[in-house]
Amino acid sequence: MSTGSMEQLYQQVILDHAKFPHGKGLGVAGDLHLHTGESHQVNPTCGDEVTLQVDVDNTAEGGVIIRDVRWDGQGCSISQASVSVLHDLVVGNDLATVDEIGGTFRALMQTRGAGLDDDAEETLGDATAFTGVAKYPARIKCALLGWAALTDALIKTGARESS
Repeated sequence: MSTGSMEQLYQQVILDHAKFPHGKGLGVAGDLHLHTGESHQVNPTCGDEVTLQVDVDNTAEGGVIIRDVRWDGQGCSISQASVSVLHDLVVGNDLATVDEIGGTFRALMQTRGAGLDDDAEETLGDATAFTGVAKYPARIKCALLGWAALTDALIKTGARESS
C-alpha cells in the first residue's frame, strides 16, 4: 500500500473508534470479587477528559489480569479513539502483557511518525493507526490520555505500585 492510502486507512480506524467507541460507559464491576480502580484525567492543553474504570482479578498463578475497562470522556477523536483501542488491547490480558502493550504504544508516540517494526505493530493492532499522530507533539498527549488513566486506575486497584 502507498503511504497515502495507509494514512487514509489509519484515519478511518481512528474515526471508526471515535464514532463507535468500545468499552464506553461507566458502571460497576459485574463480579464483586474484582478489584476496581477509577481515574479521571484531563489534558489541560486542549480540554480532553477521560474517566476510566478498570477491573482486575488475581490469577491462579499469582498474577493480575484485566477483566474489564469502562470509560467515559469527551474531547477530540484522537483521545476518544485511543481509549477505545486501549480497551480492546488490554481486556483479558495479564498485567505484564498490558505493560508491554502500553510501553510499545508509548514508544510509537516517540517515533515522530516513522512507526515501529512489524512485530511491534502486530502487538499494537489497531493502535498502529496512531502512527501519524506522533508527528504532532501537541496531539501525542491526546493519544496518551487514556493510557495515563489506566496506569493511575491500576495503582488505585492495588495491582500496581505508585511510581
